[in-house]
Amino acid sequence: MSHRSVAIDGPAGAGKSTLARKLAQKLGFLYVDTGAIYRTVALAVLRAGADPADEAQVVPLLDGLEIKMAYDTDGVQRMYLAGEDVSQAIREHRISGAASKASAIPAVRAFLLDFQRRQAREHDVVMDGRDIGTVVLPDAEVKIFLTAAPEARARRRLLELEQRGQEADFETILQDIRNRDWQDEHRALSPLKRAADAALLDTTDLNLEQSCERLLSLVKEKIAL
Repeated sequence: MSHRSVAIDGPAGAGKSTLARKLAQKLGFLYVDTGAIYRTVALAVLRAGADPADEAQVVPLLDGLEIKMAYDTDGVQRMYLAGEDVSQAIREHRISGAASKASAIPAVRAFLLDFQRRQAREHDVVMDGRDIGTVVLPDAEVKIFLTAAPEARARRRLLELEQRGQEADFETILQDIRNRDWQDEHRALSPLKRAADAALLDTTDLNLEQSCERLLSLVKEKIAL
């Protein structure tokens, strides 16, 4: 039996994870947060004292790297590194930039590509990332490019960090987001870009509920539910 797949791509802070998770719940699909997978690799690299931008330091760490993905009773994805639940640790602000640097290394992307594709072979999935519709799942039934203005993304990120009790500065976050956008769009391998057949959803002026409704509507236009 072939499985259905929804690919959601977009820049950092666009709300992909939150919206993709809610969409998956509504569809009864499995949610795969690929960003969390790359963040787990980045955490392993930093813990090893290596530079996530240095291919020569990162590649040797991939051999024997034990990463697992599991789901709790509410369907929330949990990430494990060598048996340790690192789902909270990978959300620290420092991990974001490290994940972007590590993800530009070809060996890292190759290491995780089959890991991601296997989920789509075995389940109906909503998968979000930066190259899902272009590289990971080019044959996905539904492709959506989710974006928002950098300032809107920075405000949301600031609120998210404050809610977690982490200190943060708006201008620093905004600059980080702009830097991340540039890195993701200009990397040589699998750069962030909208797939030719992906619908565009800009959430700059939409709240969470409105964004969810628009997202579900786009999916319903493509597949019968």
